[in-house]
Amino acid sequence: MGVSVTSGIIGTIGDLVEDIAVRLAGPVNIASDTEARIDRRRGGSAANMAVAVVRAGRPARFIGQVGDDAIGDALVRILEADGVEATVHRSGRTGTIVVLVDAAGERTMLTDRAACADLADPDPAWLDGVALLHVPFYSLVGGALAGTAATLIGWAHDRGTPVSIDASSAAVIEHHGVAATRRLLADLRPTVLLCNELEAATLGGAEAVRPLATAATVVKQGPDPALLLLADGSTITVPALALEGLRDTTGAGDAFAAGLLVAHLDGASWPDAVMAGHRSARAAIGRVSAR
Repeated sequence: MGVSVTSGIIGTIGDLVEDIAVRLAGPVNIASDTEARIDRRRGGSAANMAVAVVRAGRPARFIGQVGDDAIGDALVRILEADGVEATVHRSGRTGTIVVLVDAAGERTMLTDRAACADLADPDPAWLDGVALLHVPFYSLVGGALAGTAATLIGWAHDRGTPVSIDASSAAVIEHHGVAATRRLLADLRPTVLLCNELEAATLGGAEAVRPLATAATVVKQGPDPALLLLADGSTITVPALALEGLRDTTGAGDAFAAGLLVAHLDGASWPDAVMAGHRSARAAIGRVSAR
């Protein structure tokens, strides 16, 4: 069953950036023009997660660093307007991610994290009132942020606060090193580990990632059922929800995590929490695709 924490904040630590979403009408015409629709919006995995938590009915605190510039000002205002408590250091240059979305809805991301990776000097007060700390793997590699995030995870364990980690990116895992990633996750002992199918395969497959979390590992498989791998060795498949038409899936993974974790803190069983994650992801895809 769920842990039945009826109050408390879900905290996230990581990136708040400007997303420049480029939706391609067809194949890229190299060295010439390609028709596209271009939108600017608030992005960053941890920021997306925090907003999705609020939409799922829980208070959220975003912890991170953003540039001391006009874009950073706007991003913080937007985040707070979405109901998120922003614990934000301001220094340097705001990061940007260019998200290329092809005609089939597949995404390719060009990432410049800039100031996001520079968050230093963690404060235990950042965890005050936090019922669960969520950390994208992006926050655990590169720059001062990696040490800051690991320190917060250690403090969360000391307080008895559960921790979830999202594997984030197969490319980031490979760049960091598969063996090094596995060691890091084993050392950090997340309560919940979230992966997509490619991330899990990169880490060695479903049975290889199961022991990396102390309670549950969830492997998302797109339109196929998600795998719920429990620490007792059992595996439960949870059907995904159907989507109609071509969709932009930007932020869907963060929304899935938010729906799952909010539901579990509210007392849902793990399978029911995974289904809540599917519903949250579908709603997020619908919002992005409608823009």
